[in-house]
Amino acid sequence: MNNINPQIYLLTEDDIHRIIDDAWEVLETVGVEADHENVLRKAADHGFRMDKASMRLYFDRKKSESIIQNVPASFKLYDRDGLNALTIGNDNVYFDPGSAAVFWLEPGLTTIRRATSRDCIELAILTDLLPGYRIQSTGVVPSDVPEDIADSIRLLFALSFCTKPVITGTFNVNSFAIMKSMLESVAGGSEALKNRPLAVFDCCPSPPLRWSHLTVSALVDCAVSGIPAEMVSMPLAGATAPVTLWGSLVQHTAECLSGAIIHQMFGPGSPIVWGGSPAAFDMRHGTPPMGSMETMMIDLAYAQIGRYLGFPTHAYMACSDAKTPDYQAGMESGIGAVLAVLGRINIVSGPGFLNYENTQSPEKLIMDHDACALAYRLKKGIIQRPDDHPVDIICRHAIDGQFLADQTTRRWHRDEIDPPGSTIYRKSMDDWLRDDRPDARQLARKKLETLKNQPHSRLEENRLQSLTACLMEACKNKIYSDSIKLHLERYLK
Repeated sequence: MNNINPQIYLLTEDDIHRIIDDAWEVLETVGVEADHENVLRKAADHGFRMDKASMRLYFDRKKSESIIQNVPASFKLYDRDGLNALTIGNDNVYFDPGSAAVFWLEPGLTTIRRATSRDCIELAILTDLLPGYRIQSTGVVPSDVPEDIADSIRLLFALSFCTKPVITGTFNVNSFAIMKSMLESVAGGSEALKNRPLAVFDCCPSPPLRWSHLTVSALVDCAVSGIPAEMVSMPLAGATAPVTLWGSLVQHTAECLSGAIIHQMFGPGSPIVWGGSPAAFDMRHGTPPMGSMETMMIDLAYAQIGRYLGFPTHAYMACSDAKTPDYQAGMESGIGAVLAVLGRINIVSGPGFLNYENTQSPEKLIMDHDACALAYRLKKGIIQRPDDHPVDIICRHAIDGQFLADQTTRRWHRDEIDPPGSTIYRKSMDDWLRDDRPDARQLARKKLETLKNQPHSRLEENRLQSLTACLMEACKNKIYSDSIKLHLERYLK
């Protein structure tokens, strides 16, 4: 069986070498800021040069390469029951809803509002019911809970209402310990979580070349605990990074290399993902367009560099800067989904996203699910089936034209031609008029209504109690602990 799998490469191997060489020169001469005493101490133990007053580290290439040589090229990620493992790495591509939006666009409306706990739950349920999303995310930030525990609460809702592994992260330096205990309570202990991880934590350096105390702490915590980390480098071409795509790639590479070194100093062999959320700065409007072709080109190129260095990869794609799920949203998200698959990016965050990663839309999440399905079909490629002898088939039916009745049609039609998704209308014009002229957004709302009537996953009561106990233990000395308890009871009952 012959299989032609399409892929895309923006850089030659020589290009990759030059960018990596430039990145090492940046790390050796400019260095990175790392706001963490333990990181500075560990770097000193490894013989790296530093300026303690400015918390700046300078990474020698030879020493650094020996530290990161054991980064795993792939790792397993499990669902909350320790089953259905996904291999993050190789040529695998998995889409998850973008995170973490602060706004929510209600179906059928054109105005956004602040996201709430109810939206966290709806996103988790939708992701659980949509099979094309193999990973979920803590995709919205609830505005109806205290900021210092918002990231923990959104993880609680994700684990409670969706079985799938989760992409998450911390907005507070104290949150990792709480979230780790929550994950352990669901997984069955610290060793079970380490052996069968069900979450990946985003760790985002601040451009240019700075690891804040919050993000470097998360990087270290992940390394020590063995929970997979995901570096999300965010060079903004022309604003916080060189304006050329090449220059932004050099900065992105330097930031990710520095993160990998820090991470591996604390947890040799612990899994870490080469990711990002860069953008090509729009000088006219002062915005970071995630749907621009230049942004997607940076994504494809840095992922190619990450793969070359032996890392699993991640990018924010299949998202849009549009404000509603309109033509622009479909165009930018569809192109992004296809390019992400062609680039073999392992974790693709972005479906449902509008408005520069600020807004999540359940309608668009449905529409993007169909776009991702088209991209997955492209990834399958063109296959010559075992009994696919076109000359014989054409000879059999050249006169009668009855290809529909041929045994190969019956055997391979479902494998060759995927049915369209629920928001893709391929019926006739007469049918369209009879169906009251639906557009994609209307079809997405119809699908949403159907999904609302389907049974969805709920964490069983004993594990749910253990999960909520972890959060309440963290809240016990807070003035809002009683109100949080009532809040959780309201949404979890």
